[in-house]
Amino acid sequence: MSLQTFDPVHAELVASWGDGHEVVRAWCAVEGDRVPADVVAAWSQADDVEAFLLVDDAADPVAYGELWVDDEEGEVELARLLVAPEHRGRGVGRALTRALSVRAHETHPELPTVILRVRPENEQAIRCYTGAGFVAVPEAEQTSWNQGQRFAYHWMALPG
Repeated sequence: MSLQTFDPVHAELVASWGDGHEVVRAWCAVEGDRVPADVVAAWSQADDVEAFLLVDDAADPVAYGELWVDDEEGEVELARLLVAPEHRGRGVGRALTRALSVRAHETHPELPTVILRVRPENEQAIRCYTGAGFVAVPEAEQTSWNQGQRFAYHWMALPG
């Protein structure tokens, strides 16, 4: 599997992976059963967002994820990670997380901190991210980072 830059032509496909309220809520904190393709396409157009697809050996997309580059905070956040339904539970999420982490370090060496946030009830994702090397940030930081957020997230960081 390899990481390639997201082309908005794949927005409809990626949007179709958000299959139901719980998946959409965990994926992008949106309430509803699906995310419109034009919204997915627009995400990748933001100046501080780098969107990617993880593709299999046949070049078929199997997962989507973003790097949110924050020069001011000195960090890169992995965000909006989603695996195609037929590939869930097979290590694709871990592969995506690792590939995005490598990309973050390679393309933004000046931003040494790589973080992510996840809904605390999303235990499967937390296991995935832990398997990819991420650890929970200390509780005091969790509380601080959650100030002003819509939800109380579980924050994780990749050890330096």
